[in-house]
Amino acid sequence: MPVSALAASTLEQEARALLTRLFRLKSFGVIMPMVSAADVGAAAATAIERYLIFGRRELRRLVENYLLWLRGPAVQHFSAAEAQRRLAFLRLKFNAVLTQFDIFSDVLTQRCEHENGVWLAGLDVAAADALTLPGRYFSPPPLMVYLDRGHGAAIRRARTRLPGGGRNPVALVRIPRERMVGSGIASSLVHEVGHQGAALLGLVSSLQGALQAEQWRRPASERTAWRLWERWISEIVADFWSVARVGVAATQGLMGVVSLPRAFVFRINVDDPHPFPWIRVKVSTAIGEALFPHPQWPRLARLWEDLYPRAGLPAASLEIIRALESTIPQFVRLLLGHRPRSLRGRSLHEVFPLAERQPARLRAKFRSWRRHPRQLIEATPTMFFAVLGQAKEDRLLGPEEESGIVAERLQRWALRRALGPTRSLRARAHAIAA
Repeated sequence: MPVSALAASTLEQEARALLTRLFRLKSFGVIMPMVSAADVGAAAATAIERYLIFGRRELRRLVENYLLWLRGPAVQHFSAAEAQRRLAFLRLKFNAVLTQFDIFSDVLTQRCEHENGVWLAGLDVAAADALTLPGRYFSPPPLMVYLDRGHGAAIRRARTRLPGGGRNPVALVRIPRERMVGSGIASSLVHEVGHQGAALLGLVSSLQGALQAEQWRRPASERTAWRLWERWISEIVADFWSVARVGVAATQGLMGVVSLPRAFVFRINVDDPHPFPWIRVKVSTAIGEALFPHPQWPRLARLWEDLYPRAGLPAASLEIIRALESTIPQFVRLLLGHRPRSLRGRSLHEVFPLAERQPARLRAKFRSWRRHPRQLIEATPTMFFAVLGQAKEDRLLGPEEESGIVAERLQRWALRRALGPTRSLRARAHAIAA
């Protein structure tokens, strides 16, 4: 039965209402009242606006084509049900556009919060630094940091699918509010950035292949452990990235995040991509010892065992822990020595700036900063957090002073970015220090 005049009129009204509501979606640049220092940066803002504008234009084109079809003679060859089906599809597309708008709106709205907005902009700068490697192995996407409730951090990686379709134009890093504000935030931040870096370099799939091959070279008694390393490799690579960039601050922060009731710390779930917390900390200390040899790493491992002794665990859990522990040294060597194609023949161990993050170097920098605070101006964010983490480990810095230093530094990074690239680094540093 052809579409009746009443049905056509009703559906036209609904389609025009969709267009009206679509026109109400404004650019974030005219609706977000944030201070300039809290801004997300030109690259991220441009990428988001372009992506959303394209989505709105495409939806407008679909709705306008629908209206042309509904008003034309061809509609008489279709039923009212078919016309309704096409409108329902457009409504789903409209809701997808709104969902994507809200994803970015939720992130940007926090930039209007007093202090938090500027701190988040400073964390954007730190995230960008954490993703940067010496040498150009990939083109880094814009990164934006936001806060949320909950215990752990997360990332919606750039170039992954958004709800409703389309590729995310920026990386969105979620940080738990309880991490604000101290050097422990670096552990969560750089771990999530590590997920983005690993994706850009194709590390997970490359390492999975290496670990699968390793399983067949090992005796049957070790294969369960190596299968678990393969299962957990995506999270361990991100932990490696964090340790390599901020040193002992990464392990300190990880211990803070996974210091849960004992039952959770020893809960072994082979289907979870996250290693269970107890072994995850042990792997982090082993990575730290391999990258930055120092007695502090075995000391942290012993502390972790004191806090969570394995005594009293079921025999099956103890057997898995022993199997994993016995293979940690070989696993860490495989991880650090891995040479994915994306690194053009270099190993993971070779592409990170490790020499300047050795504990003795970090300790010396902290003493120098104490004598000459202006040297802090030139420190990169990851170096800053590495130095503070080492000072905490050496008991040279308390949490009260640490929080104030981190808050001040986040504000200055945000302000430096807000001043823009048109001024020289020295001029910007002078303005910030003044």
